[in-house]
Amino acid sequence: MELKNDLLIRALMRKPVDRTPVWIMRQAGRYLPEYLATRAEAGSFMNLCQTPELACEVTLQPLRRYDLDAAIIFSDILTIPDAMGMGLYFVTGEGPKFERPVSTRAEIENLPRPDIADSLGYVMDAVSLTRREIGGKVPLLGFSGSPWTLATYMIEGGSSKTFGKAKKLIYQEPETAHLLLSKLADTVTDYLNAQIEAGAQGVQIFDTWGGALSFEAYREFSLRYMQQIVDGLKRQHDGQPIPVILFSKSCNTQLEAIADSGCDAVGLDWTVTLAEARRRIGGKVALQGNLDPSILLSNPDVISREVRNTLESFGRGAGHVFNLGHGITPDVDPDNLAALIRAVREFSPAYHQD
Repeated sequence: MELKNDLLIRALMRKPVDRTPVWIMRQAGRYLPEYLATRAEAGSFMNLCQTPELACEVTLQPLRRYDLDAAIIFSDILTIPDAMGMGLYFVTGEGPKFERPVSTRAEIENLPRPDIADSLGYVMDAVSLTRREIGGKVPLLGFSGSPWTLATYMIEGGSSKTFGKAKKLIYQEPETAHLLLSKLADTVTDYLNAQIEAGAQGVQIFDTWGGALSFEAYREFSLRYMQQIVDGLKRQHDGQPIPVILFSKSCNTQLEAIADSGCDAVGLDWTVTLAEARRRIGGKVALQGNLDPSILLSNPDVISREVRNTLESFGRGAGHVFNLGHGITPDVDPDNLAALIRAVREFSPAYHQD
């Protein structure tokens, strides 16, 4: 099926485009009333993730409302540890938890490498169904959490502010930590390749907690394993390139190393300017980002001004995908996202004219 709008793919490959493409991390989510209605219909968050028809529906919802240049499959990064038998559950107001967190070498050795088709087949079913339903209107992205980010949840038993247990493991028992991260890297590679086979036309790895690590520890315990995944991914499918985006939050001291990983694009948070990032790595990779999500809590005039500032920071030419510097938050007025997308469409063509 021919892709009618390939702006995102072209921009990720640093090819010329006539305007800057835009998609939004967590664009299918709690800020949309239609999402909340489908979530209520599902009965639970995991049921929403594990029912392909419902996951497809919430993936498509933002495309019906906005002129976006990509869809990203609705799922959760913690489906992988759940498939490894850790017993994922959600507590209202507290987020994800695991019934059986891991802390010892024996527990980590006993973690299986899941059969993706068997234990995560519902994600591939959602990808293939959504790809069919989109009908070539825009590309569909797949995604996974990074090994380090997944490991923090698996060791801590849920979310954490300090990552004390996970950091204790990497410093006190580095070989055990490497065993866990290696298992996760193998599984993430299998998982993303399965999404590509099912129809994902690009993939993003979310390293949400990479910035919690020291400079050296980030390279040893996070980037090393993302690079292993990048090396193992299918980069062509059905004759089309499959771009890979790496997004490590709060890792601006590491941009050069991330760009050297073999990825096609680097996602940026809002604590670095696009101008600086382009100067440092723009000759090697595309850049994605990087508006502070909190700007969407303001008004359309402010949003329009900040969109212009972001476009101006990157400057003229190819290789920029407009996005936020992290996911959209549940308290955003949906009309404010519409204002952002309108501004990108209105102001970005000037940066792509000869």
